[in-house]
Amino acid sequence: MVIDHIGIAVRSLDVAVHYWEDVFGYHQATELVTNSRQKVDVIFMEKDHSLPVKLISPSCDDSPLCRFLARGEGLHHLCFRCGDLASTLTELSAKGLRTTVPPEPGEAFDDEPIAFLFARMGLNVEIIDTMKRAKKKG
Repeated sequence: MVIDHIGIAVRSLDVAVHYWEDVFGYHQATELVTNSRQKVDVIFMEKDHSLPVKLISPSCDDSPLCRFLARGEGLHHLCFRCGDLASTLTELSAKGLRTTVPPEPGEAFDDEPIAFLFARMGLNVEIIDTMKRAKKKG
């Protein structure tokens, strides 16, 4: 497994995009994508020779992300890309990680399956086995 991206929870994607552009020199790499299952809006930011950053914001008032943001904005998850999502999920579960979201289509990944687990040290982990991302249109 390798780290694919870092997920950052934000209240406003517009504000966060500008901040990451101005402060860290990233650029917006995708259009906004709404993940209807997780009730979040997503934009990927990229910079040469750096890990991508996925900015996530609640898409509605009953998004589970609202509870997280009640404590403040910040690191939400690390995403690891693996060779096979199902076998990696089984392996990590056997090592004590708890599945919080079983495999389901991820709209930000062109509906390729994603899963979330909770690890020790309070770490929320996303697992994917794809390089696909929903890109900018046009």
